[in-house]
Amino acid sequence: MTLQRLYSYTRQCVQQFDLIEEGDRIALGISGGKDSLALLYALSGLRRFYPKKFQIIAVTADLGFGEMDLSGIRELCRELDVEYHVLKTEIAAILHEKVRKGTYCAMCAKLRKGAINNFAREHGCNKVAYAHHQDDMIETMMLSLMYEGQFFTFPPKVFFKEAGITVIRPLISIPEKEIIGFRNKYSLPCVKNPCPHDGITRRQYVKNLLAQMNRENHGVKTKMYNAILKGRIYEWQDEE
Repeated sequence: MTLQRLYSYTRQCVQQFDLIEEGDRIALGISGGKDSLALLYALSGLRRFYPKKFQIIAVTADLGFGEMDLSGIRELCRELDVEYHVLKTEIAAILHEKVRKGTYCAMCAKLRKGAINNFAREHGCNKVAYAHHQDDMIETMMLSLMYEGQFFTFPPKVFFKEAGITVIRPLISIPEKEIIGFRNKYSLPCVKNPCPHDGITRRQYVKNLLAQMNRENHGVKTKMYNAILKGRIYEWQDEE
């Protein structure tokens, strides 16, 4: 995927789901993976030509699992003229204390999002952007079906009333394979996830399952994505 194609995908998504308004100040959650770095490129470029003017800042939440070499991300943010912050947290220590067995992905995600929401408010942001892509949306839907017995996935945009923050996902129309191509083409300075559970979660199991299904039934993931958009998930209309 070229940079221009990334811009095109993102602009279409922003317009389709009405993700950005005039005067928005958006905090970008940067994990260091390919998806969040693609989001950084996408929104830093879009702000130059999108008719509704907006500002962005980037933030990485350091969860405390281990050292992360963020020098490549710092340099990329300088090149793209994006203000960058590293948010130090004690989330890893809290998880080790609170969770005695199994994985702690759900609690980790909740704490991480809370920390980023607080950061966003403190820095005058009204929105937080995450880099979930089309495959993430489909995987979340499958996880919900298989383990919770309901048809649900995260929405493109949701307002969290308690936090006073709107979360947007400008990459949800982009298949992961396109982002992998973008990473390879532009040599993104990705940082390895230091989480000890990385790659051994239910989500990874579902990702592998969907890959097999798509090999055996070409286009099935696209059909699932379209089913989500047509499925009228009622929670998408509610405030979280």
